[in-house]
Amino acid sequence: MFTDQNTSSNEQACIELTLFFYRRPLLTEDRDKIIESELKGATLRVYWHLLKTKNETIGVRSVQRALGMSSPSVALHHLEKLRSLGLVEKDSTGVYHLAEQVEVGVLQNFVGVLGFLLPRHLFFSAMFTVMLVLYPILYPPDFSAHNIVAFIFGGFTVAIFWSETYRAWRLRPL
Repeated sequence: MFTDQNTSSNEQACIELTLFFYRRPLLTEDRDKIIESELKGATLRVYWHLLKTKNETIGVRSVQRALGMSSPSVALHHLEKLRSLGLVEKDSTGVYHLAEQVEVGVLQNFVGVLGFLLPRHLFFSAMFTVMLVLYPILYPPDFSAHNIVAFIFGGFTVAIFWSETYRAWRLRPL
């Protein structure tokens, strides 16, 4: 068990370490690690909501209503947390807008297309599915060894990509 003297020296060391990191410019890897550690739970849900509406400005009340939060102060807390991370900016009227898009944690598995956040594997899943469907149409099967192997490899590829797409979709914050 720590004595009061050890606890105060540990607290002092923690304060000195924190001050060291604030004085030193953050490297990209350090910043990404900090963002990844802070961007979880409800904060990630708020950031996801901002990513989906990235060209719009958003107020505290609209975030609270859209995400079903218990009060505006909860939404404000998460918006301010995102602001302290540098991901969101607040203008003079009190509305927030997306300042930076980062790809850390679960966000690495998604890409924005026409205002929708879709799993990255979705495009490969669709492409290989179309290829597997078009193969017997363009090259009528004669059940030779190369046709059977092509169907086996195509089927496995489609199954793997669709399972990865589904897995990423289940991990989305909303």
